[in-house]
Amino acid sequence: MSKKKKRPPLPALKDGYRLIDTHCHLDMAPYRDDLEEVLARATEAGVTGIITIGIDLTSSLQAVELAERYSGVHASIGIHPHHASDFGPATAEIFRNLARNEKVRGYGEIGMDMVKTYAPEDVQQHAFEDQVDLAVELELPIIIHDREAHDRIYSSLRSRAPLPAGGIIHCFSGNAAWAEKFMDLGFLISIPGVVTFTKAEELQEAVRHIPLSHLLVETDGPYLAPDPYRGKRNEPVYTLYTARKIADLKGLTLE
Repeated sequence: MSKKKKRPPLPALKDGYRLIDTHCHLDMAPYRDDLEEVLARATEAGVTGIITIGIDLTSSLQAVELAERYSGVHASIGIHPHHASDFGPATAEIFRNLARNEKVRGYGEIGMDMVKTYAPEDVQQHAFEDQVDLAVELELPIIIHDREAHDRIYSSLRSRAPLPAGGIIHCFSGNAAWAEKFMDLGFLISIPGVVTFTKAEELQEAVRHIPLSHLLVETDGPYLAPDPYRGKRNEPVYTLYTARKIADLKGLTLE
């Protein structure tokens, strides 16, 4: 009988150092049975802040509710490109009201997805651009979903620049050159657990070039768990593996 592969220990932060999981979907079903334990594990390990992300009207309302319930959790609101056809004036008005809550810290995730075109491309683009305009009106940072849509998203953002509150390119999947272009527009680059995968060479090279001042870490939980939990449910405490990989790539300590 073959022995089960032993996973390396969770990286440990020294006292006084903290991490934020900038993108997680705490409202989703995989967390339903043990959310309290998930949050406790994160807090104990030093992941003391989590942004839970809205992807449609229901999840945006749930994100705000979760943020109000847990002190270390904040929320974003928005309509994901998969649900782009659901965005309109009525939804925008609800988001205006939600944005008055002090625990709402961002607008998104919004953007375009050219891999899974659940909404037609023109519908995605109109919903994206209308929501960028709404985020600017609400003075909220914009959380961008960009899947094989670098050119279209960059063009839309550049035509609206400057964007005073900036934003985040979530789950960054581009190369160093694209990172530079988005940073020039005032965006931060959020790195998922994918950076720990052996074949993620382009993303690893981008991380080497992105300055620490523009780097964030995220889970995109419950998806995209880093090694050594690849294929399992992701959770905020695993941002420690992602942060350690970034430190290794840059020749730095975890702290």
